[in-house]
Amino acid sequence: MKKLVDCIERGLASVANVQEKILEGTEEINKVAATLDPQNGTMAERKTDFWKLHQSFETMSYSWYAHMTEVMTAFSPGLFVGPEDGPVTNDDLERFFKIPKSHERKIHGHRHAGIRIVIEGPTLIPTLDAHARHPNPFHPADLIQFSKAVSPKEQLEATKRRKIMRKARTKKNRITLLANLEKRHKGDG
Repeated sequence: MKKLVDCIERGLASVANVQEKILEGTEEINKVAATLDPQNGTMAERKTDFWKLHQSFETMSYSWYAHMTEVMTAFSPGLFVGPEDGPVTNDDLERFFKIPKSHERKIHGHRHAGIRIVIEGPTLIPTLDAHARHPNPFHPADLIQFSKAVSPKEQLEATKRRKIMRKARTKKNRITLLANLEKRHKGDG
């Protein structure tokens, strides 16, 4: 047993400096995770804290911090979107999307829920889930507040991209589409 203890101690001594870096990285990851926890403030406050951490990681020279800034940048577009009371864990997210997916399946009768959820999700999900937040039947007075609602910019852009990609899939429209895109890119149209 003494030999085993000596072997373990030698092994730990040889990687002590690496373990310090790992421990430091774990602490930094916990700081980032704290910015994602809804119990730690409003979404705006947590987003500010997230970007402050991102900026502090950019100034660090250790390569782990460079990797961490890349990961944070890659995940940032989807982190602080949606309602404050939206899904937090993956299980919550699956439950959140269960209603619209079953709704879409009933519409077209296919197992796959369709691309509509992805593109129109920001406005489709709250609409399909309205009955959960409003248990009584809707009256015109309840709906008038939504008469001037505008789709989010990202949703409009996604719809526009989808239209272009659908045209690009057909051989008949592809030549015209490419000519129009080229013309627009050159600034003629």
